[in-house]
Amino acid sequence: MTRIYCGNLPFSTNDDELRDMFEEFGSVNEATVVSDRETGRSRGFGFVDMDTDGATKAIEALDGIDYKGRTLKVNVARPREERPPRNNRRRY
Repeated sequence: MTRIYCGNLPFSTNDDELRDMFEEFGSVNEATVVSDRETGRSRGFGFVDMDTDGATKAIEALDGIDYKGRTLKVNVARPREERPPRNNRRRY
């Protein structure tokens, strides 16, 4: 299984559209468009988990294409970086 990053998505793109875009290249296990926690609106990127052969084909075919007026950035996702906990308390 390979995790793919897909960036610069139109904000109207949903999980099903993202899945459909990648399914022509192989078996998609999961496709998720990332949403803002507070507003629920798309953040303009998502992740797709799919078989390795299909992932290679999808990256080659989709990186740099125009999708609904936006140029997609598609590559193998980097591992998530560890971040220190956020302190949400405001100091006045």
